[in-house]
Amino acid sequence: MGNLLDKEPPPPMVLVPPLFDYPPLAARTRMLESSYDLLFGKLALKCLFDDYFEQARHFSTMIMLKPIDDPHVDLVATVAGPLDHKPEENIIGNAFFRWQSDVDDPHTFMDLFVSNADPVLQMRACAYYPRYGLGAFGIFPMLLKKRITSEDFGVMGLRYGSSNLSVGATVMPFSLKDDCPRRAWLVSKMGRLTAGVQYEPEYGSKDTQKYKNLKNWSAAIGYGVGSSSPLSPSFNFGLELSRSSQFIASFYQHVVVQRRVKNPLEENEVVGITNYIDFGFELQTRVDDIKSSSDVPESNDVPESSNVPKSSNGPNAPDSTFQVAASWQANKNFMLKGKVGPLSSSIALAFKSWWKPSFTFSVSATRNHVVGETGYGFGLRVENLRQASYQRADPNFVMLTPNKEHLAEGIVWKVGKRPMLQSDINAGNFDGIPKELRPLGKIL
Repeated sequence: MGNLLDKEPPPPMVLVPPLFDYPPLAARTRMLESSYDLLFGKLALKCLFDDYFEQARHFSTMIMLKPIDDPHVDLVATVAGPLDHKPEENIIGNAFFRWQSDVDDPHTFMDLFVSNADPVLQMRACAYYPRYGLGAFGIFPMLLKKRITSEDFGVMGLRYGSSNLSVGATVMPFSLKDDCPRRAWLVSKMGRLTAGVQYEPEYGSKDTQKYKNLKNWSAAIGYGVGSSSPLSPSFNFGLELSRSSQFIASFYQHVVVQRRVKNPLEENEVVGITNYIDFGFELQTRVDDIKSSSDVPESNDVPESSNVPKSSNGPNAPDSTFQVAASWQANKNFMLKGKVGPLSSSIALAFKSWWKPSFTFSVSATRNHVVGETGYGFGLRVENLRQASYQRADPNFVMLTPNKEHLAEGIVWKVGKRPMLQSDINAGNFDGIPKELRPLGKIL
């Protein structure tokens, strides 16, 4: 009886929610792409600037499911189109059916892409051997309405990756032109610095002229602080000279903060919650004086269905532009995003339910500064591909229940009557990462 009366109250807790979309879907197919196009904070900035910002007066739906009995296969289907149907705009539907040989190794896979637009049917395959750091991949459009560009006949590539080096090249074995290689890259990491170059022969008439033409070369350097875990803050700053014509400066910062909980629906021992704040900035300006229509490349090397960020650095890019974006994930259910640019500004609100499968509904508003109009877009996602990922943040965080609430003993400081939350972020192990980004530390 005395034990019941002297029972100690439960220790204070800090809720540690999962990120909305981690890791990004493009990480599943990163071995098909140039490391130059994914590093220097490009993938993080693409997610910050694009995710949940629907096109004005348009809708999009995405279904990402896998069967319970066979985790080696999954399906990603998307449908997007205008809210008010117009004859010049069609509703686009496509789907990826993916087979993965090892559940814990997403880098060896094969998928089939089907769509009601070009390409109608496309196959992609990738084989990667972590022990040797070698990989081979291929992208083959099998059904097309028209085969115009060289990429329409298929692309194959080889790559090598280690913890500090990534080198690779792609070729088009069935091309009608003698473009070899189609793309080549070299990226190296030295401490916190990352530097890389990429060659894409799109200008010049002969191979010797293409190698000497600086418009076929791009170079970038980046400085990064922090680990790859979402529970650790990170900072990336990058400078890029694209095709000797476009200068790009960007930075991205991921911040992990704790705030007090004033939700009457929470239990009394819940004193705080972890929030995630992301901020990004990108400035693009031309450094050449002449823009010639003859310099326009034939096509973009990334298909419309790809999740990899596309470059807007081509000759038709504006002389100078910038964009600023920020996002705030208040808890596991709500996220607020906004971005500002010289031509338009947008704000988005997303709500996510962590059922199985999870449902995410988003609404965005875009203000066109040129015509002075505001349009709204809507999005819906259904997913059971990525599971909620929690890691131990530091010794003050101890797993308590299956819903991933963590003990917060020792982090509540009393400053007057106002409780303050503090956590030693550098004390714990932040290197745990979901399987979509494994093997960690072995691939640049």
